[in-house]
Amino acid sequence: SIFFLLSSLCCQKANNHINLRLLMVEDQIIKRGVEDQRVLDVMKVVERHKFVPEKYSESAYKDGPLPIGHGQTISQPFIVAFMTENLKLEPSHKVLEIGTGSGYQAAVLSELCDHVYTIEIVDELANESAERLGRLGFNNITVRSGDGYKGWPEEAPFDRIMVTAAPEEIPELLTEQLAEGGVMVIPVGKQYEIQYLWVITKEAGGSIKKEKILPVRFVPMISK
Repeated sequence: SIFFLLSSLCCQKANNHINLRLLMVEDQIIKRGVEDQRVLDVMKVVERHKFVPEKYSESAYKDGPLPIGHGQTISQPFIVAFMTENLKLEPSHKVLEIGTGSGYQAAVLSELCDHVYTIEIVDELANESAERLGRLGFNNITVRSGDGYKGWPEEAPFDRIMVTAAPEEIPELLTEQLAEGGVMVIPVGKQYEIQYLWVITKEAGGSIKKEKILPVRFVPMISK
């Protein structure tokens, strides 16, 4: 019957996506040195193809960023895994993400921590992501439309902060909203120059330690 044919095609497609995800983790992530098993497990199950526009769903597991509209992109899978690993998340952590985009990175984070608060400056993307994350059952994520430079003061301090767009300098308000012992992973640099990924740690007493770990390319972090 036509119903059997359609459900069999759906099954094939789902299996195909599972295989592509496993291959993505093996070829793009493990081979480049990401070792945290919890991160690898999450990357194997979060359905990246559901976070990109329909026309790019067949490319969702390829090694590269993809456009998601409004001049924004979804980061390449390796970068998502690498940044997540460097946050060193614990199940009890409260996390702030700046730059929700399509919601994929927030979905990955949410599987590894207690709650994700995520801010997106493009209203349409914020609304689409909130709807998508709710529909897909990610119920420990709160999405806000707003200016990431200001952070989320009423929910601060945060155990971890991840920034997925590049400011030219590390925003002071975000450093202030980091808990003692907290970690922030953030790309920094001008749009057409080399940007670097930094790990910022707020040590006991509030002193700040900065470590530059990887050259990267991100869309610029914009302010309202």
